[in-house]
Amino acid sequence: MLEGLGSPASSRAAASTSVAGSLGPAACPPPSPSAPRSPESPVPRRGGVRASVPQKLAETLSSQYGLIVFVAGLLLLLAWAVHAAGVGKSDLLCFLTALMLLQLLWMLWYVGRSSAHRRLFRLKDTHAGAGWLRGSITLFAVITIILGCLKIGYFIGFSECLSATEGVFPVMHAVHTLLQVYFLWGHAKDIIQSFKTLERFGVIHSVFTNLLLWANGVLNESKHQLNEHKERLITLGFGNITTVLDDHTPQCNCTPPTLCTAISHGIYYLYPFNIEYQILASTMLYVLWKNIGRKVDSHQHQKMQFKSDGVTVGAVLGLTALAATIAVVVVYLIHIGRSKTKSESALIMFYLYAITLLMLMGAAGLAGIRIYRIEEKSLDESKNPARKLDSDLLVGTASGSWLISWGSILAILCAEDHPRYTWYNLPYSILVMAEKYIQNLFIIESIHREPEKLSEDIRTLRVVTVCNGKPVASSCLKSGGVAGDVAPRGRDMPPAAKGNVCMREDCGKEEEKQEESSWGGSPSPVRLPRFLQGNAKRKVLRNIAAFLFLCNISLWIPPAFGCRPEYDNGLEEIVFGFEPWIIVVNLAMPFSIFYRMHAAASLFEVYCNI
Repeated sequence: MLEGLGSPASSRAAASTSVAGSLGPAACPPPSPSAPRSPESPVPRRGGVRASVPQKLAETLSSQYGLIVFVAGLLLLLAWAVHAAGVGKSDLLCFLTALMLLQLLWMLWYVGRSSAHRRLFRLKDTHAGAGWLRGSITLFAVITIILGCLKIGYFIGFSECLSATEGVFPVMHAVHTLLQVYFLWGHAKDIIQSFKTLERFGVIHSVFTNLLLWANGVLNESKHQLNEHKERLITLGFGNITTVLDDHTPQCNCTPPTLCTAISHGIYYLYPFNIEYQILASTMLYVLWKNIGRKVDSHQHQKMQFKSDGVTVGAVLGLTALAATIAVVVVYLIHIGRSKTKSESALIMFYLYAITLLMLMGAAGLAGIRIYRIEEKSLDESKNPARKLDSDLLVGTASGSWLISWGSILAILCAEDHPRYTWYNLPYSILVMAEKYIQNLFIIESIHREPEKLSEDIRTLRVVTVCNGKPVASSCLKSGGVAGDVAPRGRDMPPAAKGNVCMREDCGKEEEKQEESSWGGSPSPVRLPRFLQGNAKRKVLRNIAAFLFLCNISLWIPPAFGCRPEYDNGLEEIVFGFEPWIIVVNLAMPFSIFYRMHAAASLFEVYCNI
């Protein structure tokens, strides 16, 4: 009697357990209110919020420091570009060299400290610094070092009239590239938990140093493209546009002249790879900065596996598009600027090729989105700095080409005279915006979807509920489960506290109805078509990802190597004016070029995860 009165909670728990056992699957009794708290479950403290304030302040201060450095570097770049009085190329190179030297000192300190404490357990972000990404940055880094060697040869040839900084800069850049690639290979996944304030400043300094080196490469490459563009304009009949060249050629002779000419031309063909290297390095370092002091769970990211089987259609179509792109670029560069007729023919050829390719890419993206919509699979909403950065970069860099496309559309609608080739520019500009919009939706939804773990043919999964050592069978329908029985005995289960094991799976009425339908009842109302069920669906999605991957590589090639109709058709320059339109193109084109490479990288990850 006293025991019954003295423990009402336990008696009610026992009664509820017996009732639950008679009605359905067994349930574990709720823990007693007087039970001591588990040592693994931390007690929320008011000081925990206060402890995060210094780190948040350090993050804000470091980001502001990085922006100050970046703005100062951009002003130096602008001053050199417009030939400001008292600002020469040597001043800009000295500033960039000092930034690289400071980053080198920080990386050496970090690598040395990590080697001294290499036996300590370190948290890793398995989503960051993927192997294929580190391989890509290594490839671009090798070409960047070759570019540095060509610049050293260029300096030797013109050593009589060039400052010493133009010889020191490529050497420092090559050393900086080598150590940075080594650093990213070994530490891109690190989640820094010590010296966090100092590390935030070091990493953010590295991010903006690479961004300034990227801006310097973009500016040099844009100047070269602009000079070639001005030389072509006269052949298209735009005599009212200035053709004064903005040349920075040294005012002395190079020996031997043939070798110097070959080196100067080779430098600009390698600039696109250098530009991609710098922006990839800055993105990987930004993820490292966001991971400083981050709390991560024990869930490990599933390793990506590259599978080449079943993607023949997508690979063949993509390689065909790549071959067609190379042919179009070669013909375009040969004919553009030769004569007015040949230039117009080259523009029409490019627009027809691009319109066809963009329509195919848009259709493939819509098909992939449709498959995802029918499937209705849950999305992974866990916090992931690398994935969030991918999504932000896709949308942000796409705005560059959207700006150029809107400018072309307005120029076509507002122009008084319309050459024949400009009407091909209208559908091309519209398709550029639509295709990137569709592709962004497909990629972002793909990288947020839960990875496939079970076969699509699996329909029902038998789950055994074990409570207090007594197994009780219960059925629960899972999407993608198989009709099978799994009934391990209590002694086969892993030990828990005090020998009690509890594996609980609640099954709602709606799931019970779906289970009945899987055993012969009416099928689920939402279901993929028969030809897209099981492994066939994954093959279709892999073909779409492979095709879009190769197409984005194809569309990266023309603007990166000088095939830019936004420069050469001349209509926008008449409507907006030469200098305003050139400024718009020079600002937006680097983002448009980077979008294609970043989209290709994201699609490769999508392909491996399907």
